[in-house]
Amino acid sequence: MNAWSKFWKWYEDKILGSIIIIAIIQFIQIPHMVWNADIMLEAGFVSRVHPVIDWFLYGVDLIEIISIVNVGMIMFSLIKKRQASKKRVELNQV
Repeated sequence: MNAWSKFWKWYEDKILGSIIIIAIIQFIQIPHMVWNADIMLEAGFVSRVHPVIDWFLYGVDLIEIISIVNVGMIMFSLIKKRQASKKRVELNQV
């Protein structure tokens, strides 16, 4: 088994953890959306209160990259698993 296959086997075994990470990242997005709406409406309730808070809430956008990559990997893993099961079914029918 090559390193690529070992990685995907390990990743498929840990897929629940990946989904939990995605959920946490999505929950972190809620304060970011409120902050972003506050900036757009120029209300000043949350935004521009302190530069450090603004920096953290702006930085949440960068965390989305992890979520996007993770969802792509989960989709790839599930597609690969589905294709393998289809091949097994075809071989068993022959």
